[in-house]
Amino acid sequence: MTKSNGDKQVTMKKITKEPSHDCKMAIMAVHDAIDVLNGKWKITIITCLLFGPRRYSDIMRDVKGISGKVLSRELKEMETNLLISRSVISNRPITVSYSLTDYGMSVQPIITVLSEWGQTHRKQISKK
Repeated sequence: MTKSNGDKQVTMKKITKEPSHDCKMAIMAVHDAIDVLNGKWKITIITCLLFGPRRYSDIMRDVKGISGKVLSRELKEMETNLLISRSVISNRPITVSYSLTDYGMSVQPIITVLSEWGQTHRKQISKK
């Protein structure tokens, strides 16, 4: 649609109720990310592993409130999604260590932004 505005021709986009292809693709990408990072604990576990490899017991200690059963399930799902790697160290006693893969490290900018926003939000709410 073209509208005359004095000497200028202004082209206006027709507004439709249908989301654009770009919008649909962005929404699908966000849904994919949420599916992988879904749940109460995955982002917390990733945050813990951003500080380096951790043993199962270290993660249990660092992530307050998570049960052993839930931690095991979350670690398996994260390994399936290639976010973490599990290493068995064959010393006595045998220990298992978890670390972020290079792909898992790609989540770091998201965690950083979430952390910064969370700190700002906490300050904003405490002003009440």
